[in-house]
This record gives sequence, structure tokens and C-alpha cells, in this order.
Amino acid sequence: MDNREESPVEEQAQTQQERGLLYIWQSAGPTLQPCPERVFLSRPVLQTALGEHHGLLLTQGGLVYSFGELFWRDLSVPVSAPVLEVSLLGKTMVRVAAGGFHCGALSDQGNIYMWGENTAGQCGLTKSCAASEITSNITVSEPCHVPVVDSDVIPPAVVKVVDLAFGREHSLALSSQNELWAWGSGCQLGLVTSTFPVWKPQKVEHLAGRHVLQVACGAYHSLALVRSLPPKSYNTLNPEKGEQGQSTQSFVTERDELLAADTSHYCPLGVELSGETPPRRSSPRPKPQHGGRTASSSPCIQLKPHEHIDPVTEVDGSHLSRSLPVWSGNKDSSLLEGMELQKCVQKNSSYSWDHITGPGDTDSLSSYTSDDSCVSSTPSTDLLTSSFKEDIQIKSQTSSGVAIPYSSSPVCLEEVRLFLAGEKKGLQGQKSSSLTNINQKGSAASRRRSLPGTPTRGSPRRHRPSSVCRSRAAAPEDAGDGLPSLETEVWSWGRGSEGQLGHGDQLARLQPLCVKSLIGEEVIKVAAGSHHSLALTAHCQVYSWGSNMCGQLGHVNSPVTVPQLTKLSDGLRVWDISAGQSHSLLLADGDCVQPVLLYCGQQLVSVQQEASHKGQRSCQRSPNKAESYTVRPTLLPFCMEMGYISSVCCGGPSCAALADQNVMGFISAIHELASRERQFFCWLSNTRKLLLTPLRNRESVIPTLSEPCTHLFFSLCESFIRLSVLIARHSTSLSYFLHDVQKQDVTSLLLLTHTEHFVEIYKEYCSSVGDFQVMGGFHSLHKLSRECLGSQQTTLAQLCVSDQSVSGDVDLVSLLYWPLQQLHHYSRVLLKLAACYDVLTAEYQSLQQGCNQYESLSLSLIRRKKEAEATLLFWKTHPGKTTEVLRLPKRRVVCESSNRSLTLQNAGRFSNHWFMLFNDALVHTQGAIPSQSLFSTHHVYPLTCLWVKPVTEDSSGLYAIKVTCPEESFTLVASTPQEKNKWLRSLNQAMDQVVGGGGQGSSPGLTAMSRTASYLFTGEGRFKDAQYTGAWLAGRVHGRGTMKWPDGRVYSGNFKNGQEDGFGHYIIPNKVLNKPDIYQGHWKDGKIHGFGKYKYASGEVYEGCFCDGQRHGYGMLNSGKMNKKSSGVFIGQWVHDKKTGYGVYDDITRGEKYMGLWLDEQRHGSAVVVTQYGVYFEGTFRENKMSGPGLLVSDDDTALHGEFSDDWTVNGKGVLTLANGDNLEGLFSGEWTTGLKVVGTYTKPANEEPETRERSRMLRLGQYVVPAEQRWVCVFDECWRRLGCDAAGRGERSTAWENIAVTITTARRQGPKLSRSQSKVLESLEFIPQYGEQVTTANYDNIRRYLLKACETPHHPLGWLVETLVTVFRMTYIGVGSNRRLLRQAVHEVQAFLTHFYVIVRFLFPGLPADGCAIPESPASQSESRHTSSFEEQCGVLVVSCSSLLLPLLLPQLYPPLFTLYCLQEEQEEARYWECILRLNKQPDQSLLSFLGVQEKFWPVWMSILGEKKQIVSSSKDACFVSALETLQQISTTFTPSDKLLVIQKTFEELTQEIKPMLKGNFLWCMDDLLPLFLYVVLRARVKNLGAEVSLIDDLMDSNVQHGELGLMFTTLKACYIQIQQESTT
Repeated sequence: MDNREESPVEEQAQTQQERGLLYIWQSAGPTLQPCPERVFLSRPVLQTALGEHHGLLLTQGGLVYSFGELFWRDLSVPVSAPVLEVSLLGKTMVRVAAGGFHCGALSDQGNIYMWGENTAGQCGLTKSCAASEITSNITVSEPCHVPVVDSDVIPPAVVKVVDLAFGREHSLALSSQNELWAWGSGCQLGLVTSTFPVWKPQKVEHLAGRHVLQVACGAYHSLALVRSLPPKSYNTLNPEKGEQGQSTQSFVTERDELLAADTSHYCPLGVELSGETPPRRSSPRPKPQHGGRTASSSPCIQLKPHEHIDPVTEVDGSHLSRSLPVWSGNKDSSLLEGMELQKCVQKNSSYSWDHITGPGDTDSLSSYTSDDSCVSSTPSTDLLTSSFKEDIQIKSQTSSGVAIPYSSSPVCLEEVRLFLAGEKKGLQGQKSSSLTNINQKGSAASRRRSLPGTPTRGSPRRHRPSSVCRSRAAAPEDAGDGLPSLETEVWSWGRGSEGQLGHGDQLARLQPLCVKSLIGEEVIKVAAGSHHSLALTAHCQVYSWGSNMCGQLGHVNSPVTVPQLTKLSDGLRVWDISAGQSHSLLLADGDCVQPVLLYCGQQLVSVQQEASHKGQRSCQRSPNKAESYTVRPTLLPFCMEMGYISSVCCGGPSCAALADQNVMGFISAIHELASRERQFFCWLSNTRKLLLTPLRNRESVIPTLSEPCTHLFFSLCESFIRLSVLIARHSTSLSYFLHDVQKQDVTSLLLLTHTEHFVEIYKEYCSSVGDFQVMGGFHSLHKLSRECLGSQQTTLAQLCVSDQSVSGDVDLVSLLYWPLQQLHHYSRVLLKLAACYDVLTAEYQSLQQGCNQYESLSLSLIRRKKEAEATLLFWKTHPGKTTEVLRLPKRRVVCESSNRSLTLQNAGRFSNHWFMLFNDALVHTQGAIPSQSLFSTHHVYPLTCLWVKPVTEDSSGLYAIKVTCPEESFTLVASTPQEKNKWLRSLNQAMDQVVGGGGQGSSPGLTAMSRTASYLFTGEGRFKDAQYTGAWLAGRVHGRGTMKWPDGRVYSGNFKNGQEDGFGHYIIPNKVLNKPDIYQGHWKDGKIHGFGKYKYASGEVYEGCFCDGQRHGYGMLNSGKMNKKSSGVFIGQWVHDKKTGYGVYDDITRGEKYMGLWLDEQRHGSAVVVTQYGVYFEGTFRENKMSGPGLLVSDDDTALHGEFSDDWTVNGKGVLTLANGDNLEGLFSGEWTTGLKVVGTYTKPANEEPETRERSRMLRLGQYVVPAEQRWVCVFDECWRRLGCDAAGRGERSTAWENIAVTITTARRQGPKLSRSQSKVLESLEFIPQYGEQVTTANYDNIRRYLLKACETPHHPLGWLVETLVTVFRMTYIGVGSNRRLLRQAVHEVQAFLTHFYVIVRFLFPGLPADGCAIPESPASQSESRHTSSFEEQCGVLVVSCSSLLLPLLLPQLYPPLFTLYCLQEEQEEARYWECILRLNKQPDQSLLSFLGVQEKFWPVWMSILGEKKQIVSSSKDACFVSALETLQQISTTFTPSDKLLVIQKTFEELTQEIKPMLKGNFLWCMDDLLPLFLYVVLRARVKNLGAEVSLIDDLMDSNVQHGELGLMFTTLKACYIQIQQESTT
């Protein structure tokens, strides 16, 4: 199918294209001057790929063109008119690749499309191939999709591919996960398999888990550029390169390796060592039916046992001098004599440069002499050699049609066995069995030989997110910081008999193996020719190895089986490489910005030149031209006419180059930036190699430089290395940028994206050079360099761009400062690039900003350089021991007063004062003689803690400057106004730079008064010898900071006016207990003041209020488990660090809880005591003892009212009442727990006697209890204090609201991390509501919502109050306090809480009415319907009470302990109630209704189940009034009485709704009908603890609703509860 008519050829183009220009020429070397052919297309070419005799072009828009000998279509397309691949239209291609005779393209979706020869499976099992057609499918004529599927995952996933590389019979794909996939045939796949071809892409498991950056394919070998593992993940075999990373090969001895190789199931070529080879590989190719092509026969012949080849056996393209018998099944038998093997190896291990000849375009040449029995001087491993030569001969004789060879690679087992045997025998004789130089990089004993296919210790497989498919023209991915990775390794595998694997031998490798000699060389790209390999380093050097028959390696070094440096002329820096059939093409920087092309390899010469060499030739194969080659890369002169070349490509005998014209100077600017950066990196590398590394490794460096300068020199070397690494990675990135310049965005330049990184590295380097210079290190280093370098001084001098001294010595200062000039170059080039864009574009803005940043940095570092030079001159001018103590590496001199321009005010006539201003301190010396650098004392004032301001001139005429320091202040007097302004400006500028300003303190007084700094106090006072770090204000600590004392005390928090003030964290060491005291809370005027938490070293924890460093006010003390005497918790009031007032003490050790008054740490006053055994006591205490009248009640209701003299000890008159009502009255003595002595009268009085009533009054609980209103006054006092009031209601309301706002704002900004909901609540509370207006029904709900939010967070004073009240209530009535006799006390306490709480709320919202009063309705809402969620509305008036407003806020958190007390109180009644519930619920519904007296008209007849009606029969149970039952059961899920009453109201409503359908007309309840029916509902609802629920509602319900409808409903429920207890079945 001929598609040439569709090709957009422009042979007579009107306009010259400027981007993506393609040039193609045949490899002939520089001597013949070949003429590159320009390919004209309507679109710019983005990439080209060349095969043996064909090529592919990728143009803008993702179109693909083909040219050359397309034998799979019977086409021969000239390069000038490439044909469009129509089947790929509609898909955007991003990469193309060409193998020996097949093609591939990669779409932007990561899909592979392949076509061409498929005899070895190199095109994969395409969708157009059926399984039965595999053997006959030798070509794929049109691009077909080849899916790459990872079957190791479940479900199998399609792999996205980002790069392709093809050989002659194999294909490689690099995935977005940086994993390698292979298919085709041969050991070059790197797969562990013996079945070829491999039709479907398979993962190269040997590189799984490694980060593959780039791949390249030769004819029958493969290369991969892999990121190195971290140093800790593998062994470093080479100490010199340990930092760069080493191979992960396992340690195997040479003997073990040979034995493993001898007995391995697989040969190094990856083919099973059996007597047979795959049929495809052993039989000749089928003869094509078109184009006149001839199928070549296999050069390797499959032999049967004991069969001989006579007279010549060809092994891998080489002729042996005698016939070689084939190995039989016995592996131990030696089939070659030792001399024959040795002779074979020796001839394969040497080059005869006098006998090199061969056909014109072969890639592997054999020497032909008169004697056919001699062995070829080249150890060719290309098994295609003979077939390729035959095809070339056929092609030269064919006048019509196309003669294209079929690639063939049948495995020759003889080659493998011969080399294995030769290597083994050679090693046993301690001789080299390959081309490897055993003396290179170590002795033979230390050289590690690699076993083919030996697994490496790879890292675990990594699962990286798939990246966007993009062009991967050998651009390794970044190392995680956006910069290209330079820590790389080169891995190779496949055939290696030409040494193209680089492992030092000619063995093949079944699996990838790391090339040891390239570890640490910072390889950034690899390229593979037919039988040789290239590696480009970041140092712009090229390593080459493999076949060198045509000089394609660019050197004549031996051996060629390990990488050797290509010989380049001075000044050439290579930045792109490509390898072809028998040549190499290099792209390099020359003397100008425009790149140059370098060529090495096969070279054609004219007939005249050939005649002079005729006598030296042994054979001439062409009548017109003969062959020669170069031994080093040479310049191709025509490259200067191409423009700015961005990339090169080789394939077969062809070369190609992509170039761009200089559009508006953009291209030249990019090339200039890249060229200068590469040149700069080479300069850095040479300087490091010639100067820094030898000096650093010199043993005499420490004695010569002194210890301080030695450390500075090492720091200088480290910063130099960091700069070198940055420039290396940047230059590499620029090279990648140029390879794909048409697709790149200029804003992606690292100079713009990593500006901060560049600035940081350059600043660090400049500082390290300056520090070393200031300390005088260069003087000593200069002497050391002359001793150390010696003859290399001349070479080093060439690196120095500054003028040399008279003696010709190197100026090391200028040499090491020279890198700073690169910053100006950055700025200049970015400005050039910005000129190519419109000023309104984002590119212009980004480039202009980068230009300004680098220019500013350049000027700043030049200024630093001058400061270092001035400082060095100052120290040279003022030498001496006294000034030497002030000499520091980072210190720079600003100005000094040696000319007496500045003195101290009120100084004596004969006193001498010398002031020196450095960049970090102001130094004042006394008794100074500046000319002799002498002074008696000196004081250093750090600039970080220095404040200066000019003194206004008065009548005294002094030009003074006031200087303030943390511990002193003084005034400086200048001699003239100019001197005053000079010093004031210098001081302000220096302080601005120190405190983080931009040095803009040129105007006096602009330096910030507030700053953050560190300071060590030395004077007397609280802060003596303390180190402070934090905020300052005008010379005093102010703001957040940390103060550390030498004795271990640490304060971290807020300061104000030089003292601790605000919230802080304080640690005080306790040396006795070896644990610290820790306080976290508020301070005032340097003392603990306010609310806080104090953890004592003894284990006690106090959380509460402090005043002037003492516990004062509300607080809770937990004695902790470490207290040996007793363990308990006290919560209550403190006065001057002592328990005084009401408090609760839970004595955990004794199992008692005291609830009463205290005085000076002793129990004193009215109190209640309960024990864990249920004993209840209320009475009076004196001096920590029960003293006076009291009432004691035991758990069995036995009560004693009498006089107490000690704890639980009665002494005096009393009355003992037993549980049955009997009384014992008289004199009691003794302890309650041990026994009582009684002298009295035992009576059994009747109830109507007056004495009985009197005794009942005496036994009434609560007569000695502290009134509820007086219990927790300290808690409410603290809340008032937080509102800014001295006492309850005494304070400004506006001040209270301001304190609330400040507290909330501080909590948001300085508090711990808050959740999202907490932050939103605090944010809403920051706004002060309208508190002064009259409260109406319209804004009443706003107040309720505000109080609800305020009580959600403890940061609000009201929220803290609620949290604290809950704490004290739970501490009182939980645990031992769960005594049923405390119920009344707890209820009164809750009511007192509400009363005090409402007073605070009314203070904040003065518009609220008094408790129980009504709120007027707003005029706007009178005509509108209002919805109220409460039941306080009576007759259109909303009544507000403390219970209705505040109980919903407080009671839900108090409910558990309070309801527990109700349950204990109602325990006996509850038992009777529940017994009746269980008994009566056994009856069916109708029987129970009849028993309760419910009229039959109220009996339900039908029930609804899932929407269906079913009739209620006599046996039905739990079928009547189901909705009312379920509603009443919800009473247990509510907390407040109002919510419980709403549940009761809804129950009545549900009951009414179910009754209405049974009755006609209007219906009104009467109690006779309602009570039995409701009694049935209560029975069937089975509400647990209903008595406790009823009692809680009765005690805490709002009095305003007791006589209304809700009150009546509650009374009905209460009556039902009482009735159930008394009900019987009779």
C-alpha cells in the first residue's frame, strides 16, 4: 500500500521553517565531507528514530512518518518524501522507536503501536494475530496495538508506557512506574525463560523494585540507566565511590561462580542447554515472495552428537583453524585440548590493527588472509554477520527491487561452552581469559567476576503513582526534589562477545547486571550501537566499550570490554550521544554557543587517498572506495550550517540531527545558558579535583591551617561540593530541556522553579569562603598548595581567570570567589529570554522576576565579599592577642572609633574608650590603645538585644546616641553631627540585618522596637545567669518566650514589661525526689496568679486558682498514689494556700467523704460525712474532729442523735432510734464502730405522743448541713473574676464582655489545636451580642442560642463555670457519695446552682426579667404566629425562670449522679412497682383492660402491622395503643423535667388519636375514663425506674406549669405509679 501521495511534502517551500529542522546523512566521517539532506515537512519534527535501513519521524501534532526500505510493505521511500502512517491518525503520538527491522510508536495514553518484522516476536502478539497464525506471521504491515498488562495484580491492570527501545529481535518498554517490560527473542530480553519468542510483554523481574530511568537497545544487547539505591541498602565494594552507591551483586567466590556456570540449567545467552534448539532458530528463514529479497541462512548449524564441521567451523562469526567436535551429553568431558582453547582465547583477546578490513557497511568485520584457517582478529558476536554480508552482496548486484536482509539470531551453543571452558581453564592458570585487563582498577584477586544471571539484592517493589505520559528522550526523572538524579548505575545484559556489556569479559548475561566501573560516574544517558555501547556523564565525558573495529569507541584503549573514556579535544563538552551500526555521533559545546557534531567510526575516503594506502591493504572489496576510521572523535564541519542542534540520532549506517533556528534570540539564549552551565560545572569539577581534594586529603592540613581554619576549610569544601552537585544537576536538566525544547515551557526552568534552592546554596558557599578568608586561612592555604600541588600549579593556574601575581602563583581567593560571577550570567540570560515575550504574558513576568532575584543576589554576595576583605584588612591592621579574642568567622567589621570619633558620655578626662561595630555586636573597650590593639577590659553587646535612638539636641550641644540593653543603658557622644549620623545609620542597618530586616535602616529610628532574640542575663536579679529566647520590646522581655536558669528551672510562656505575665509553663527541678514540679497556668507580675495546674514532684496535683504564688480560691488537690500517709482528693475553697471555707474531701484510704467547712487545713464547722459502709453523719467539727451535737444514721436506718467528742465517738446525752421505731434515750459513751455504753431508758412510744414528734424532728436530715447557697461560692467568685468583676455584680458590663472576647480570641490563636467544630464555635463567640437591649420574645431565642454555644467550650467563662459545677457535683455525689440520704442535699445544690448562674446571666443580659417573671412580646410579632419549643407560654405570655433557661444547659451533665441518687431513694417502692409490672403484664390485652376497668368502647378492635390491619382477639398481647406505649418509653431518654413533661404530653396526644376513631363526634376526657386507660399504657410501657423519673420531675419542674395542663398530666402519671404499687389481681 503506497501512501506517498498523502505525505505533506513541501519541496518548494515558500517560507523557511525555524523549529524542528531535520538533517539526515550517511555515516562517512569528516574526510569525505558528506552532505546532510534536509527533510522538509509542513510541521516541525519533534523526534526521529533510525533502524538498519529505515527511519521514523514524529512531528508536531503527534503525527508519524516513515521512510527507507519498508520491506513489510514492499516500499522504498526516500527520506525527502516520508510517508504518513495513516492508521495512527486520530491518536496523538509522543514517542517513536525503530529497531533493526521493526517500528514502534507510543501514544499520549501510554499505548504501544508496532509494525514491521515479527519473526522473533519483536512486534509482539498484536490483536491482528491469531494464535494459530503466530508461526506464519513474519511481518506486521500496519501499526497494531500491543497491550502491556500486569497480570501479577488482581484484577490484571493495563500498564502505561512512557518510553520505548528496540533492538534487532527484541523490544523494551519503560512504564510510568519505572519498571521494564520486554518481548521478542534472545537473552537480551533479561527474562528468565527458555521459550522463545516471547510474544507478550513481560516484566523484567530482575529490575523490579529498582527505579529505571532510561533504556537503550543494541543489536543483541540492552542497557538500562537505573537510580542507585541508598548507601545503607547495599555493600560498598569500592571505598572511593562508596558515597555514590554500588552494585547490589551478591558475593560469590570465583570458584563458586565457575562451578555455578558449569552446572547451570541455563547458559549465559538465556537458552536451555539441551541437545536441541527451537525450530525457528535452527531452520533458515522462509524465502520472501516479494521484492527480490533473499533469505539468509543461519550461520550456526545445529549439530548432532559426534558430528563434525569440516573444514572450518564458524563460531559466532569467527573461523577456527580446525574442526571442533560438539559436546555430547557428558558435561565433564573435555572436547578441546588445553592448547587449542588457550589459542582460541588468546586470538579472541587481542587486536591486530594491521589486518582490519571488511565490507563497506558491515558492523562486524572479519580479516581475510591468504590462509583461510586463521582466526578472525575481531571477536564478533553478531550471529547475523554472515547473513548480513550475503544480503549486502545481493543488494549490490540488484538493479531493481529492494534487497533487505532478515535478521537472524540462532543461538550457538558452541560459543557458550567454549568461552565457559576457556574462562575456567584460564582462571585456574591465573591468566586473563577475556579482553579484560586484570590489572585495571585492582588486581585480579580483588576483581569480582559476575555470574551471568545471578540475582541481585534489589529493594522491595515500589508502588509509585502513575505519572502523565510524556516524552522520555533519555531524561531521567527527578530524585524527589525536582532536580535530575545523578546517583545512577548502568545495567547491561544480552550478548557480550564483543565486550559490549562492559563487565570485563565476553560472556553473555541472561539477566541485568550492574556495570561496576561506571558506579559513581554520574551517568545521565546511555546509548547502544549494534555491538558497542556509550555512556554520557554529567561531567560531559563519554565512556565507550564494545566493538571497536571501525573506531566507533573514539579511542584505542585496551581492553574494550570495560568502559573507557573517549578521547576528546580540549574545550569540548559532550551533552548528547547516539550510536549506530559502526559509528558514534556526539553533540558537544565548542568555542561558541552553537553546538558542534563529533563523529567517530567507519569512514569513507576518496580513491586518491586510497592509493597511498594500497600496499597496506590485504583486500579491497569495492572498486571505488575503501575503508578507514578515526581513533578519536572528529568535528563534522557542516554542522555549523545546520543551526542550533538539539539532539542527534544514529541507526544502521545513517545519522540524523534535529536543529532549530535562532528565533528572536530565544534558542541562542537557551543554548548559551546550558553551555555556560556545563562549562561552569566542568570548571568546578577540575577545581575540586586539582585543588580541594588533594589539599583536603593532605595529612599536614591540620598543623598548617590550625584547628579553627581546618574546620572552616572542610566546611568550604563541603559547600563547594554542594554547589557542584547543584550545578551538575542543573546543567543536566538544561541538556534535557534542549532535547525537547519545542515542547518545554520556559517557566519550567530550574532557575525559576527552584530559585530558593539556588539562593540558599550560593549564599552558603559565599559565607564559607568569606569565613575562611576572614580567619586568614588563605595565607596558610597558599603555602600548603605550593607544597602539595607542585607541578600541577600550571594546570591550576589555567583555571584562574584573574590576573596572576608576579611570581605566577595562583590567586586562591579570586579562584574560589569566581563562581559568584555565574549569578550575573543567570540574570543576563533570563533577561534575554524575557525579551522574547510580551510584557503582559506570564512567561515574561516569571523571567523578569527571576532576573531581578539573581541580580539582587549577585550584588548582595559581592557586597559580602567586600565586607570580608575589609574585615581581613581590619584584623591585619590591628593584630594582637587582645583583639584576637574578638575574631570570629562570621563576624564582619562595620566601623570603629579608633580616631576618637565616638566616646562615652561623662567619661573621665584620661579614660580611653574604643567602640567597634561588627555585624553581630557592638564592642566597648576601656583603657584602649587602638594603634597598638591593646585594651584592659571589653564588653560585647549583641546587636540582637540592642536598641538605639538619637538624643534630641539641647543647649548642651552634645551629639548623643542613647543605647539600651537588657541590663543597662548608656549614651554615646559623637564628635560631629556627621559622625553621629554615620554611627546611627550603621547601627540601624546592622541591627536590621541581624533581626531579619532588609538592611533598610538608613533613616534613624526605623529599627523595630519589637523583635525576637536570645540573651544571657549576667546581672543580679531574678533572671541572673538565665538564658532567654523570645520576644522583646524596647530592651525588656515582652511577649512569648522561654527562660532557662542554670539550676534547671524553665519558664515558657508570656512576658510583659520584663516579668512573667499571662499563660505560661514552668518547670522547677526537685533534687530530693529527682522529679520536677510542673506548673501550667496564668501569671501576673512575675508570680503565679490566676487559674492553673500544678503538678508536684511528690505526686500531688493541684488544679485551681492562685493568687500571688499561693493557692487561693477554688481548687482541687489530688494527693496522688505516691502519698504514703493517705490518698484522697480535696475540692473546694482555699485561702492563702490553706483549705478554708466549704470543701469536699474524699479520703480514699479510709473510704470516707467529708462535705463541709474547713479552717486552716482543718475540718471546722457544719459538715456531712458518709462512708463506704453506708453510714451517714451530719454535725459540727472542731479542730478536725467531730465535736458537739450530731446525727448518725446507719445503713439499716438506725439513727443516733447526741453529743460527739471525737470521730465516731459519742460522749453525752443522746437518743438512739432503731429501725422499728423503738427508742433508747440516756447517756452514751464509746465509739460507734466498737460499741456503745448506754445509761438510759428504752421506750416503745405510740405515734400520737408529743415526745415521738419531738424525736422525729431531732432525727430529721439536713439540720446540720451547710446551706446550699453557701457551698460553692468560690466557683462563682472565680467566674466573676474572669468577667473582670471584684465580686458578684460589682463591675462594668462592657468590661466583662471585652474580657470574654479577649479570652475567646486568645484561645483561638494561642491555644492547642482545635477541631473544626470547636473553631467554628469560638469564632461565633468572638462577636459580642446586643446585650443592652430589652429582652422580648423575638430576641429571647438568640440569648438561649448564645448561652448554649458558650456552655459548649471551657474557654468561655460561662462554659468554664458549667464544666466546674459538673466537676464539683460529680466529685461530691459519685463513689462514696452515692448515698440515698444525700438526695435532698443534691437537689438543693442544683437549685442553688441555677440561682447563682441566673444572676451572672442577668448581669450579662440586663434585659432579662427576674426569676419567674414574664417577657413582653415584641410589637412586630404580635400579629404573627410564634413557635415556641418550651411550655412556659401561658395565655400568650412567656414566663422566664432560671430552671427553664439554664436547666437544659446544666442538668444533662449532672443527670447521671443525680438520677442514681433518685434510684437509691426509690429503691423499695421501685421493687414493689416492678413486681406488679411483671405480674400484670402476663395477662392478654383484653383481660388486662377488663381488670383495670377500662370501658369496652375504648377497647381497640383492629391493630396495624406493617400497614395491614389485623383483628385483636382475646389472646392478643401488646397490641393495643402501641404508639402511646412507644412514646411513653422515651421518657427514659430525656434529661430535663421539661423534656420529660413533653414526652408525657405527647403520650396523651397519641392515646387520644387512637381513641378518636372509635367514638363519634367531639370527645372530651374525664378522669374516670382517662385514669384506667392511662394505667394500661403505663403498665404495658414497662418503664424502668419510673419512681425516680416521677420524683425528679416533681422536684425540679418549673413551678409555673404545676397547675396547668402539663401539671395535670404529670399528676395522672404519678397517680398511676402509686396505683400500680398497690394493685392486686384479686
